Amino acid sequence: MLLLPALGWGLLPPVVAKIGGRPSNQIFGTTVGLLAASLVVFAIVRPTIDLKSFVFAALAGAFWVVGQVGQYIGYKNIGVSTTMPISTGMQLIGTSLIGVFIFGEWSTGIEKFAGVSGIVLLIVGIYLTSITDKGSKRDNHQALVRNIIMLLFTAIGYCIYNSIPRGLESSGIAIFLPESIGMVLAALIYLAFSGQFDAVKQKVSWMNMIGGLIFSIAAVSYIFSVRDNGVNTAFIVSQVSVVISTLGGMLVMHENKSRREMVFTLTGLVLIIGGAVVTSIF
Repeated sequence: MLLLPALGWGLLPPVVAKIGGRPSNQIFGTTVGLLAASLVVFAIVRPTIDLKSFVFAALAGAFWVVGQVGQYIGYKNIGVSTTMPISTGMQLIGTSLIGVFIFGEWSTGIEKFAGVSGIVLLIVGIYLTSITDKGSKRDNHQALVRNIIMLLFTAIGYCIYNSIPRGLESSGIAIFLPESIGMVLAALIYLAFSGQFDAVKQKVSWMNMIGGLIFSIAAVSYIFSVRDNGVNTAFIVSQVSVVISTLGGMLVMHENKSRREMVFTLTGLVLIIGGAVVTSIF
C-alpha cells in the first residue's frame, strides 16, 4: 500500500502520453475515468460529507484540472521526462509556501531553515532536469521557457487542489466523489471555452479513461497509506512517482537523453526528492 500511490501517479503520465490524443482528449478521459471510479468507491464505502465540504471539494477538483491540463500540454510540447520534474517541483514549492503563509507552518527557526533549504533543493533540481545539450532536438530555449512559464501558472491549480482539503472537516474517501464531479465539470468547461467540445465524441478520449482509473487507484491507496503510515511517510514515498514518470517517459515515449542530460536529470530528481523530504519532515 505504501508504494502503490507512487506507482500509480508515476505511471499516469507515460500511459496517458502513450494513449495519445490532444490535451483535451486526455483531460476529458482522465476525469471521466476518475468519476467512474469514485462512484464505485462511494457505493462501497458510503462516506458522509457535509454540504460545505462537498462544494469546496468540488472546487478543489476543478483547480486540479487547471494543473493537469498544463501537464498534458507539457507532455506534448517538451515531453513527459522534462515536464514531470519541473511540474512536481513547482507543486512542492507552492504547496510549502501556502502551508507557511496560510496554515502557519514552519513556526520555529529550525523549521524555517529546513523549509527554505528544501525549497532551494527543489529549485536547483528543477533547473538541472531542464538542461539540454546544445544542438540537440530538444534544444529550443524559447519553447522551454514558454512551457516552464505555462507550468508555473497551471501549477497554481495543483497547489490550490492540494490545499483546500486541509481546511475541510471532511477528508479522505469522503471528498473523493465531489472532487471527481468538480474535475469533470471543469474539464467540460475547458472543452467548451477552448472550442474543443468535439473531444467528448472521440474514441481516444474514452481510451484515456484508463488514466483516470490509474489516478484513482493512486489516490485511494494514498488515503489508506496516510492512515497506516502517517502523513509524512506517505507523502515522501509518494514523491517517488516523479522518478517513475520521468524514467517511464524515456522508456515508453522514447524520450532519449544524452549521457550528460541523463546525469543532470537524475541529479535533479534526487534533489527534488530531497527537497520534498526536507520540507515535509520539519
